[in-house]
Amino acid sequence: MLEFLKKYRIQLLAGFALFVALIFFSLNLRRRDTTSSFEKVVLTVTSPVSGLITVVNDAIFGLWDGYLFLTKVKEENRRLLQTIKVQNERLIRGNEALLENERLRSLLEMKARLPGVPVAVSVIAEEVTPWFRTVVVNRGAQDGIREGLPVLALSGVVGQVIKVGATSSKVLLLSDHASAMAATIQRSRARGVVKGKGGDLCSLEFASRLDDIKLGDIVVTSGIGGVYPKGIPIGEVTMVKKGEYGIFQTVTVRPAVNLSRLEELLVLVSPPQ
Repeated sequence: MLEFLKKYRIQLLAGFALFVALIFFSLNLRRRDTTSSFEKVVLTVTSPVSGLITVVNDAIFGLWDGYLFLTKVKEENRRLLQTIKVQNERLIRGNEALLENERLRSLLEMKARLPGVPVAVSVIAEEVTPWFRTVVVNRGAQDGIREGLPVLALSGVVGQVIKVGATSSKVLLLSDHASAMAATIQRSRARGVVKGKGGDLCSLEFASRLDDIKLGDIVVTSGIGGVYPKGIPIGEVTMVKKGEYGIFQTVTVRPAVNLSRLEELLVLVSPPQ
C-alpha cells in the first residue's frame, strides 16, 4: 500500500486537490450570484473532464441498454423457434393422420368389392433376409385369421398368411422363393404360376413358348386353387425371353405392390371349409 501511495502520490494529490476544488466551488456557487476568477479557472479546468465523464457515462449506459435489448431479442427468438417446432410437429402429425385416413378409406372401398370378410391389418414388423421375405401384422387367431389366407393391398396381391398367433400373424410376401400362385396374363389369357425370385421380383413359370406374352402385360390371379379371388393384380411383365430350345419361356414380373413400403393391408377371411 505504501509503495502504491509513493508511486502515484502526484496523481493522487492532483485528484484530491481537484476534488476539494469542486466541493469548494459547489458550496460557493450556491451563496453567490457572480462567478469569481478562481471559479472561472475551476470551470475551465473541469469542463473537459466533465464532458469526458458524460460521454463515457452515456456510452456505458448505451452498451448496457443494447445488451438488455439483445438479451430480450435472443429470448424472444428462442420462444419463437420453440413455437415453430411445436407447430411443425403438429402439422406433421396432422398430415400423417390425413394420409392414413385416406388409405383406410380406400381399403374400406376395396372391402366392398371383395368376397368373404376382409379384415384390415397393419404391418408392425418385417423380416427381410436372403432366404425369407415376411412381415408381421397386428391381427391373429382371435380376429379370425388362419394360415393360408390371402393378403392384399390397394394395388394388388401381397402374399399369404403362414403363421398365426393370438394377436399377430406372419405373412409370406409374394416375392419370397417359397411363394407361388396361379396367374393369368390379362390381355392374352395365357396362364402360368407366379413364383418369388427374392428381392422385389417374381417370375411367371410354366408359360409356353407359344403363349402371347409381351412387355408391359398385366398379370392377375386366375382364381385356380381357391386361395386368391380371380382378377386381383399381381404385377407387370418386365422381361420376356424365349430360348432356342425348351417348351417354356422365361418371364419376369414386377409386383404391383411396393413390398418395401407396406403399411395397411387386408386379409381375406372366408368361412372354413
